[in-house]
Amino acid sequence: MIVYTACKSKFLDDVLDDQIHEAIHREFQRKLFRRAGDSEVNSWRNSMKEMRQVLNDPDIPSDSLVSIEYNIPLTGKRIDFILTGRNAQLEECAVIIELKQWSDVQATQQDAVVNTWLGKGNINTPHPSYQAWTYAALIEDYSEVVQNEQVRLSACAYLHNLDSAQVINDPFYKAHTDRAPVFISKDARKLSEFLKKHVKYGDQNDLMYRIEHGKIRPSKNLADSLSNMLLGNREFLMIDDQKLVYEMALDLAHHRKDSGKRVLIVEGGPGTGKSVVAINLLSEFTQRGMVCQYVSKNAAPRAVFEAKLTGTFKKTRIANLFRGSGGYVDNQANQFDVLLVDEAHRLNEKSGLYGNLGENQIKELIHASKLCIFFVDEDQRVTFKDIGSKAEIRKWALALGAKVVEQELRSQFRCNGSDGYIAWLNHHLQIKPTANLNMDGLDFDFKVFDSPTALHNAIRQKNEVNNKARVVAGYCWDWKSKKNPQAFDIEFLEHDYKAQWNLDDDGSTWIIKPNSVEQVGCIHTCQGLELDYVGVIVGPDFVVRNGEVLTDAFKRSNMDQSIKGFKGGLKTDRANNLAMADAVIKNTYKTLMTRGMKGCYVYFTDDETRAHFQTLVNGFEHVEVAPMLNKYEGLDLPIVQAGQDAANSVPIFDLKFAAGQFSDYQQADTFDHVVLPAHLRASEGYFVARVEGDSMNKRIPPGAWCLFHFNPQGTRNGKIVVVQHRRISDPELGGQYTIKRYKSEKHFGEDGVVNSVIVLKSESTNDKHEAIVLSAEDAKEMVVVAEFLTVV
Repeated sequence: MIVYTACKSKFLDDVLDDQIHEAIHREFQRKLFRRAGDSEVNSWRNSMKEMRQVLNDPDIPSDSLVSIEYNIPLTGKRIDFILTGRNAQLEECAVIIELKQWSDVQATQQDAVVNTWLGKGNINTPHPSYQAWTYAALIEDYSEVVQNEQVRLSACAYLHNLDSAQVINDPFYKAHTDRAPVFISKDARKLSEFLKKHVKYGDQNDLMYRIEHGKIRPSKNLADSLSNMLLGNREFLMIDDQKLVYEMALDLAHHRKDSGKRVLIVEGGPGTGKSVVAINLLSEFTQRGMVCQYVSKNAAPRAVFEAKLTGTFKKTRIANLFRGSGGYVDNQANQFDVLLVDEAHRLNEKSGLYGNLGENQIKELIHASKLCIFFVDEDQRVTFKDIGSKAEIRKWALALGAKVVEQELRSQFRCNGSDGYIAWLNHHLQIKPTANLNMDGLDFDFKVFDSPTALHNAIRQKNEVNNKARVVAGYCWDWKSKKNPQAFDIEFLEHDYKAQWNLDDDGSTWIIKPNSVEQVGCIHTCQGLELDYVGVIVGPDFVVRNGEVLTDAFKRSNMDQSIKGFKGGLKTDRANNLAMADAVIKNTYKTLMTRGMKGCYVYFTDDETRAHFQTLVNGFEHVEVAPMLNKYEGLDLPIVQAGQDAANSVPIFDLKFAAGQFSDYQQADTFDHVVLPAHLRASEGYFVARVEGDSMNKRIPPGAWCLFHFNPQGTRNGKIVVVQHRRISDPELGGQYTIKRYKSEKHFGEDGVVNSVIVLKSESTNDKHEAIVLSAEDAKEMVVVAEFLTVV
C-alpha cells in the first residue's frame, strides 16, 4: 500500500502550496482507517520541504514518480520516500530514501545500531543506512515484479537536520553506508546528484503500482542463500521424530484436500529439537517459493539463529525472515503460506510496547496464515502474560475454522540426550512426580557448588573449549548496571563475588558474544537456546524446607516483568495468583537448568536448599528393609481402612496379585488407602505397592513402598514400568510380571531393515540380573501395567 503518489511536478506544487502534509494525511486516514499523530504530520511537513529542495533540479525528470509511505508487504514497515523512473540504460529503477529529522546521533558498539533522541529519551535504533538497504532487499526478495522484470533498486538516507557526519559515517558502519550512502543537512546537492545518477528518465509504466499489486513470493536468491547456510551446519541436522514432524508439516502445506486453514501443534520438552525443525522448515518452504516466516515472542532466539545462519554478527536480508509475535495485528487473512511459531508457550494476548494492540496473538497468527505451526512446551511458560497453551491454540483454531493436527517431539538432544535428567528435575523441583529420584546412570554432568565464585570459575574453564558455557540466574537482583555501567548487580560479599546482568550492548545475541561469560544472563536471553554447560544461580525465591519446595515471588526483583500483576492479583484471587507465581518460578529454573547439552552447575543461595540438593546428587543409600512382620510393615504413613475417605490418599495394592487385576481398578475403594506425604499429590490412577527383590536396587531399595501410576499414557521410553508378558518369569514378582527400565531400540538387519525391539533393563548392584529383550513381534503381546513414580 502507498499512502501518497504523484509525479515530481505535482509533488513540488503540493509542497510549495504547503498542502503536502494535509494531502498525505488525507490518504493516510482513507487507506489505514486512522489518524496520524501531530508529530508524524509535522515530520511530513518538514521533511517534504527538504525533499522539494533536493528534487527541484531540472535534470531530475518531471514525470518521475514520487511515492510516500509505502507499506512493505509482510511487514508493518513503511518506506518514507521512493523516486521511480528509468536509468541511462532505460532500465526501470527505484530509489529508496530513508528520512530522519535527527539533530544529534551517537555511535554504539552494536553493528548497525546508533543512539539518538526519540520521543522521551535517547534510545538505540537501527542506523538509517541499514534501514534503507534492508528495505530495498526486502522488496527485492519478495516482489515478483522486481525479480522477473529486473528492476534496479537503490537506497540512501537523508538526515536533513544533522550538521555533522562524523558519527553517522563512522568506519564502524561502513558495511551499511557503502550499500546506502547517508546525506546530512549540507548535502542536498549531493543527494540530487545521487538521484540523477539513478533516475535519468520518467516513470511511464507506474512501477510502484505494479510492485504494490504484484504477486508476493520469495526470490530464488533468498531461498538459495538460506539453503546454503543450513547445508552442512550440524546444529540444524534433523533425526528421528524431528524428521517425522518435518514431513508432516510439508504434507499439510502441500497436500490439502481443500483450501481451509490448518494448524499444527508440535509439543516437545527442552532439547527435543523444536527450533531445529522450525529452521529447517523455514528453509524448505522458502525454497519451494512459499511465503514463510519464523516467529517468536522472545527476541533472543531470532537474533541468535539469524547470526548462526549468516555466520556473522552483521545483519543481512536473512533478518527479514525472522519476526516478533506482535507484528501480525493488521495483516490480511492468509497473507502468509506458513508461519512457524517457535516458543509458542511465550505468546502474549496483546501486542505493542504497552500491551494495547490487537486482540490475541494466537488469533492473529492463525488469521494471517494458511498453515500456522506452533511449537509448544507448556512447562516453559515463565511469565504471567504467557498464554500459549495447547487449549488456547485449539480454541482459536476452532473459532477461525482451522483444522488442528497435533504431533509430539520426544527424542531428547539436550542434557546429553537424557530424558532421565529432565524427569529428575521435574521430580525434585516438584513440578510433577517421576521415577527419577537420583542421578545414577545419567550421563550428564550435574554439580552443586558451595559458592558462586567456584561455580563461575568452573563455567569459565568450560567456556575456553568453544565459547559455549554461560552463567544465568533467577531474576532476584535489580539491574543496577543498566543505568550505571560501573555498578554490579549480583553480589555475595561473603564469597567475594560480584557480577553484572547481561549487558545492553550485547543485545539479544548475549549468549554467543565472546566476553559474555563474565556476565550473568536471565531467562529472556537464553530461553529457546542451548549451551554446552550452564551455570545457574538459584535465588531466594526458591527454597526447600523439610523436603518441600517453597517459592516466594516477593523475593524476585521489583524490575522483574515476568510476574507483573502478581501483588495486585493477590487481593482479588490470592490462591490462583500464588499458584501462577509458583509455576512461573519453578518453570523458570527448570528452563535455566536445561540449557546445557553436557552439564549444569548450580549454586543455591539458601543453605538448606543447597544441602538438600547436594544430598540428592550424592546418591541414594541402598538400605535393606526388614521383612514384613505385619500387613504394612515399613510403610510409615497414615493408613485409612477400606471404604473410609481421606484427603490426598491412594489405595495400597499387593503388586504380586494386583498386576493381573488392574482392569478392576475402579474397585479401588475395596482396598486400604495410605495418606501421601505433603510433597506428593494424589491423582487418579495412583496407587502404592511394595517392591521385592534387588533387580532395581539402584533406584528402588528392596522391600520399599513405592508410588505407581496405573495404565500410564504417552511415551514409556526411559521410564521404570511394571510389565506383563508371557515370556517373562520373574521370581521376584512371581509369574509374568517384572519392574524394569523400558527402552525401545532400533536394530538394523542384514538387509538394512529397521526392527524395533523392547529392552527391559535392570538397574542393580547385583550383576546376575540380565536385560529382557523382546522382539517387535513379541512386543505386541506386552502390556505396560503401571509406571513407577517414586519411593514413598
